[in-house]
Amino acid sequence: MDLYVMNCELLATCSALGYLEGDTYHKEPDCLESVKDLIRYLRHEDDTRDTRQQLGAGQILQNDLLPIITQHSQDKSLFDACIRLMVNLTQPALLCFGKVPDDPTVRHHFLEVVSYLQAYKEAFANEKVFGVLSETLYTLLQLDWEQRQEEDNLLIERILLLVRNVLHVPADPYEEKNVDDDASVHDKLLWAIHMSGLDDLIKFLASAQSEQQWSMHVLEVISLMFRDQTPELLVSAGQARSAQEKQRDAQELEALRQKEQAEKRSRTLQRGTRHSRFGGSYVVQGLKSIGEKDVIYHRGLHNFKNYTHDEGKAVRRVPKRKLHARDSEGKRRSALNVRLFLREFCMDFLENCYNRLMYLVKEGLIREQAQQHDETYYLWALSFFMAFNRGNGFRADLVSETMSIRAFHFIERNITNYYEMMLTDRKEPTWRMACTFLMHLALKAYQELLLTVNEMDRSRDEDIRQSANVIKSNIFYLMEYREIFLTLLRKFDETKQPRTFLRDLVESTHLFLRMLERFCKGRNNLVVQRKRVKRKKSKGRKNPTAAENTPEELEETWGALSEALTEGAVPFDAASETPLEEQRTEAMVRVQDTLLNRLGPEALGPPPPEPGMEEEDGELEEEEELESVRVSETEFNFLDFIKRFANPNVVRPYLLLLRSYSQNSPHTNHCITRMLHRLAVDLKMDALLFQLSVFCLFNKILGDPAATAYKELVTFAKFVLNRFFALAAKNNKAFVELLFWKSVGAAREMTEGYSKEGSNKKAKWTPEEEDELRTLYEEHRDSEVPDIVETLLPLLSNTTRTRRQVVAQLVAMGLVDSVKELKKQRKGTRIVLWTEEQEEELQMLFEEFRDSDDVLGNILKKVTAKRSRARMVEKLLSMGLVSDRRELHKKRRRNPNAPGKSPMDEDEEGEEEEEEEEDEEESEGEERERQAPAARGRKSWMAERESMVEKKASLRTMVYTLRQEGESRAFMFTVLNVLFSPSGLFQPVPIVPLTEENEDAMEKKSFQRLLRKIGVRAPADEQESFWRIPAQMRPSQLRGAAEVLSPSQDALAAGTEESEQPTPGSPIQEQQQGEADSHEQRTQALRALLLARKMKQPSTSAEHTGQEAHSAPAKRKRQRFDLDLFCIALFHVCALQRKGKAHLIHQQCEASIWTQFD
Repeated sequence: MDLYVMNCELLATCSALGYLEGDTYHKEPDCLESVKDLIRYLRHEDDTRDTRQQLGAGQILQNDLLPIITQHSQDKSLFDACIRLMVNLTQPALLCFGKVPDDPTVRHHFLEVVSYLQAYKEAFANEKVFGVLSETLYTLLQLDWEQRQEEDNLLIERILLLVRNVLHVPADPYEEKNVDDDASVHDKLLWAIHMSGLDDLIKFLASAQSEQQWSMHVLEVISLMFRDQTPELLVSAGQARSAQEKQRDAQELEALRQKEQAEKRSRTLQRGTRHSRFGGSYVVQGLKSIGEKDVIYHRGLHNFKNYTHDEGKAVRRVPKRKLHARDSEGKRRSALNVRLFLREFCMDFLENCYNRLMYLVKEGLIREQAQQHDETYYLWALSFFMAFNRGNGFRADLVSETMSIRAFHFIERNITNYYEMMLTDRKEPTWRMACTFLMHLALKAYQELLLTVNEMDRSRDEDIRQSANVIKSNIFYLMEYREIFLTLLRKFDETKQPRTFLRDLVESTHLFLRMLERFCKGRNNLVVQRKRVKRKKSKGRKNPTAAENTPEELEETWGALSEALTEGAVPFDAASETPLEEQRTEAMVRVQDTLLNRLGPEALGPPPPEPGMEEEDGELEEEEELESVRVSETEFNFLDFIKRFANPNVVRPYLLLLRSYSQNSPHTNHCITRMLHRLAVDLKMDALLFQLSVFCLFNKILGDPAATAYKELVTFAKFVLNRFFALAAKNNKAFVELLFWKSVGAAREMTEGYSKEGSNKKAKWTPEEEDELRTLYEEHRDSEVPDIVETLLPLLSNTTRTRRQVVAQLVAMGLVDSVKELKKQRKGTRIVLWTEEQEEELQMLFEEFRDSDDVLGNILKKVTAKRSRARMVEKLLSMGLVSDRRELHKKRRRNPNAPGKSPMDEDEEGEEEEEEEEDEEESEGEERERQAPAARGRKSWMAERESMVEKKASLRTMVYTLRQEGESRAFMFTVLNVLFSPSGLFQPVPIVPLTEENEDAMEKKSFQRLLRKIGVRAPADEQESFWRIPAQMRPSQLRGAAEVLSPSQDALAAGTEESEQPTPGSPIQEQQQGEADSHEQRTQALRALLLARKMKQPSTSAEHTGQEAHSAPAKRKRQRFDLDLFCIALFHVCALQRKGKAHLIHQQCEASIWTQFD
């Protein structure tokens, strides 16, 4: 813009600022007011940003503002005003215009503003300017939080914004045509920041706890400082090149030399010995021209290989919407001193600032305290500094904040959001480019996370490797992380996403598959999460439109509906906020529509509810009906996962990237070849690559003069071509198939043979077969078999019928309403919820096998709903049937008849061996829980009953031993805890010892083993102090304990001769228990009390008649006998209470109990 056309008022204001004389700036008296006027002018500029352009053309910032802040920084108010003005002048042009303008005139103004910003950036590359800024910032940061004013905080923020704006200015590609290692304007700016010490203040702001409010500004400045850098160049700065780098450079140089020599040989062969005017003319046989004759070629034969029919034709213009997306500008290598300073900055930042700053920024993003798209700075910092850490002697503790599952989830969610944003507005190319850039940034961050996990997996520290294993287990388990690369490959669009995005996507996919393959190799089976989206068709009813009816039809309709109409109905809502006039109009329309649709009673009904929350709830319910997600678990197979990549939509992006094989790095070409090798060799799907464009690419690779540098590609191309020509010898249609991309089914038909015409038609059923199927279905429909289709298949006369055919015919014949009724039940880990019947079955099986050697194995064999071992253990723990998973481990049998050992010693040794075996099994980890239980022989019910008898015998032996030791009173306080506990409990009842005798008994190992045998649970962890009676303990179990604690089998028979209870835990017992009546239960308890009274009477009468006193042993025996009877009675009472029937015997038994045993 010409300075002479500047606005007069603006020119006068600029002149009132002051003037520069030599290196000294003399400010005018009205300098402060003039700066404020300029700020006011910028606030009211038009859409073309005329004020900004005029100030830029007048170089106000270079000639006035910068000298003012460097020479008059002591004037605080003037300094603040100049900083405000410079922040406004240096803000990005994209922020001023909102977007890159499409209009040529407005676009010209946009480019003018950008050019002025580039001039500002060059003026800021001055150590004095940044020296003043850093000194001011240092002075402000020295103030304590209490001393700092609001103006001080504003000035700190404006200085950070000014530095950010200057660093954000893009480079001018026409002015800066520097080679690598040469200083650009951006390098000079960075060096000025370093020399002024501003970089140290930035690191202080990132690490100081009191300055966490500036975390987002600091991260913005740091990301712009490293804008043109790569982590690899910074790591290698100032270091000698490694042997690997030298070898790589030598290979690249050798490939270029071979290519140049091949081109020289080609040019030599093209030079003919004769003069060009005698080139000759040739007839190309078999190649037709426009007419019926063959093509006549008028050039030398050495040029014929480049002949094409398109020569001389006009090049077709490609529409903009079909143009390939352009790559961003390449990186350049900065000057060595700048790279060394940035390398030191990275090392200090990782050591002191990275984890804290990334945590603060992440919290701000999650709580939505940042501006839109501020997460891009977080993603960039994550990928850049983690890559630098990997190359600079990897240390996991320096990047621990971003090395978590939360980081994976955050990036995966952002990738999905960016892809949806890219599809929302397809008409705006600038918006699509921005979304593509954001998506590429998130992909690079995800790739860096995978690379860091891979680096952790190779660490020498066992803890780091274990952490990497935990992270891999999580990302491989969740379906979102496994499917992300497959989805991105399928959705790749070369018109929206550049080649660099595709390169990073291919390399990330290669890394992920390699990590997943290694992870699966060390495990027999891997269980992963699977999500299934079930979509239903919406059943929304559409109001039928009323057609034009004749008067006769309207009269007929009215006659049919007049009888159904009720008198006194008011089609208005008096409580509605809608005015009555509007309701009348709506009612007229509604009445007419309902009458024409023959809905008479609804015509005069109340109006429908006003749109509000009801409609929103209806929409939500409809959405839930339309789409539901099923989450289940399944066993993972790596080869099946690779099969999902056998898709033309996945193969095309790989071949698109392979077209630029000469520009790709050797690693990129290796990633492409490895994926194609997985498809062609591992999956035997080489027919997917039988396509003409692929063969043209292979021909180009094989004919490349530098083909020796691409040995892997050449070998693979030869393999695919050999496979095709071998197939072409058998299939004469193979050459036609080259014209089409093939799916998996088409590729299989091409190699294995084409299916016959009509083979996919619906199978026909004869009338006799339909009658047979109907008869069999009627016979077995009420048989309650788990799968009726599997029952019918072997009974059909036509044994070739498949399940699908039978199901389809049953639906077609109307015997069933839907295919879903005959859906095959899925077994295994797909079952998620437990029904009440399944819980009862599990509890019954646990009680049946709780004393067997392999409790869990027997349950898994007999349970109806098959589940994994881990799921069964979790359910048993949650139901409270066991307190520790070690109780479910398989027990080792010992010889019970070993000489020289008492039963108590055998029990103690067996328990010790059990604990050792459980510790060994527990150390094997969760992998053993996932494995299916080994097949064991099915025990009959009689065998289980024999084991129960053996258990009772051993239990009686333990009771006898404890009785000899005088521990009978311990039984009484144990049973009292059961008796006086509230009925209907949902949690275990603690057994509280009340006397020292009870406490001593509870501390003995022998008494604790007896309690375990009865079913009392030990303290689960350090938070529990007392033994507890499980809430799931049934009355049958308590009666069984009372039976075992009886003094003799005869006494028990005398007390229970009429009840004839079956063996506890057997199926008969469980069935009778459910059918027992409250009267019978009360009778059992009273019989036990009468038995106790009869046994006590002889001793009492003997004392009154003056007989001789009992001896001490006899007296103790009688006391133990009385206590045993007391235990029997209380166990029967407790059994009734557990069934919720204690109130039936409370009044009758309470007096008798305490009278007899007082």
